[in-house]
Amino acid sequence: MRESVQAEVMMSFLVSEELAFRIPVELGYEARDPYAVRLTFHLPGDAPVTWAFGRELLLDGINKACGDGDVHIAPTHPEELSDVHIRLQVGCDRALFRASAAPLVAFLDRTDRLVPLGRERDLGDFEENLDMELGKILAEARQNEQNAG
Repeated sequence: MRESVQAEVMMSFLVSEELAFRIPVELGYEARDPYAVRLTFHLPGDAPVTWAFGRELLLDGINKACGDGDVHIAPTHPEELSDVHIRLQVGCDRALFRASAAPLVAFLDRTDRLVPLGRERDLGDFEENLDMELGKILAEARQNEQNAG
């Protein structure tokens, strides 16, 4: 059984009202982390940057403005399936991207075939994988503290 879904879409990185450029963005979804999608942005001259956030947030943002905190997603024209704005924020720094809704919907449809929305908890090893991943993160943090000190 396939365990992940990947796709690549082109998005516009909206630097200002006058300046935008197109960049490739990798979309990723893994059954072992069934609530999250990952977007990896390939900005010119920089290392790729990956953001992970709720699959349901991406789905909802295609049809209506949503998101709290660091990720906000909204359709450019809520009355029709159109482009979507994705705003990412870290502190005072913000980045705004524009993507066509169609490839996002196609990607989400593929994730739904892998793990149907609302059935994420049915994956028997989700809690075990979560504990394992949290353990790795904590071990890495401890190692970084020891190396710094």
